[in-house]
Formats: sequence, C-alpha cells, structure tokens
Amino acid sequence: METITIMALIFFLLVAVAVYATVKAVKAAKRGVDRTIDQARRSVEDTALRARTFARPGPAGEAAQLRLTLRTSMRVTQDALAARRAEDASLKETAALFDRLSSHGHQLDDELRRLEQDPDRDEIARRLPALRRRTEQITEAATSLRSALRDRAHHDSEDDLGELAEQIRVESGALRHWTAEPAPAAHQKPEPWPEPERTEGGTPMQTWPETPGSHTAPTPTAIDPATQRTPYPWERQRRRDAERER
Repeated sequence: METITIMALIFFLLVAVAVYATVKAVKAAKRGVDRTIDQARRSVEDTALRARTFARPGPAGEAAQLRLTLRTSMRVTQDALAARRAEDASLKETAALFDRLSSHGHQLDDELRRLEQDPDRDEIARRLPALRRRTEQITEAATSLRSALRDRAHHDSEDDLGELAEQIRVESGALRHWTAEPAPAAHQKPEPWPEPERTEGGTPMQTWPETPGSHTAPTPTAIDPATQRTPYPWERQRRRDAERER
C-alpha cells in the first residue's frame, strides 16, 4: 500500500512539473509573439508616417514628421536602456525616469496623431508650435539619456580593460620568474685563533684540542719487500745450506 501511495505522489509531482513547464513555455512564446507583433506594428506605423510626411505637405505633414521623430528617439533610447540594464543593475532609478518620460511621449504622440487627422489646417497650424516645443524637450531628454548611457558604458569598458591589462601584466611577470635567484651566501667571519694560556711561570702552553692518540708511541712502518737489498750469491748459498740441515 505504501509503495502505491509513493508511486502516486511521484506521478502527481511529475504531472504538476510538466504542467508548470508547459504554462511557462506558453507564456514565453506568447510574449515572443506579442513582441514580434508590436515590432511589426511599429514598423508599419513608421512606414505610414514617412509616407504621409511626403504625401501631405504643410502642417499635417509636419505633424507626421514630429510623430516620427518622437517615436524613433524614444524607441532607440528604450533599446539602449534595456541593453544596459541587463549588464548594470544600478540603473533602476534611470529606468524610472525614462518611464516618466515615456508617459509624456505617449501623451504627445496621441495628441499629434489626433492633430494629424484634423481636417482644419488652421487649427493644426495654431497648435503645432506648442507641440513642436514639447517634442523637442522630450527628444532632447531622451538624447541626453542615451549619451549618458553611452558614456557610462565606455567608462566601464575602459575600467575593465585597464584592470584586465594590469592583471595580465602581473601574471606575465609571474610567468617569467620560472627560476628562483640563488640567495647570496652569508659572509662568515673566521673564528679568532685561540690565545695561548699561560702557566704560573708565564710559559705559553698549547690550548687547542689534542687529537686522539697523540701521546701514543708511533706505529713502526712495515718494510716494503720491494725496497729490500738483493742478497749476494754466497749469501744465497749459505741460506740454501741452512735449509738442507733442517
């Protein structure tokens, strides 16, 4: 019974994990599809704005041009910030400021779109200068933010490159010291020669240690047979006679 219960729990766990993984995969795919749709829609809208810029001269065409400039600047800044946030987590406050700027940008884009569709050209001309100033303010702020992001990325890259170069220099120096230099021999001073002791009568005496057996009688040196004198002929004859008598 216990075995069946354990197997059932394992089965339900596997099913739950499979369902969770499937839901996550579906959500990720949906986000990817939504992102692709948004990019396609923006591309279509930008193409239509470029076309209206040339097809509708005058205030309406200028309103379309302002929309195109605003959207391009904000999109480029958003992409730059997203790329930097993936590498630098300290840009949270910067992202919050850009979100506030994006709110003003979306509001301005809606006003320009409605003004662009307005059939009254005089109304468009009357409202266009104020909208142009707002567009310049937003795009200048976005440009300043992009420039700061580029400078920060350049500075971080220089710091990392400088640190890397210093580490490589130290490591290269360590790799070249493959043999240790011999330590200089310590200079040893000669021991002073012992001064002779003096007896009561003032006669100097030897004070260094005596070698063992220095007072023993010298051992007689064996005679080398090669250095013995060659006997005379009569001495050889006498020696032979003595050997016969034995």
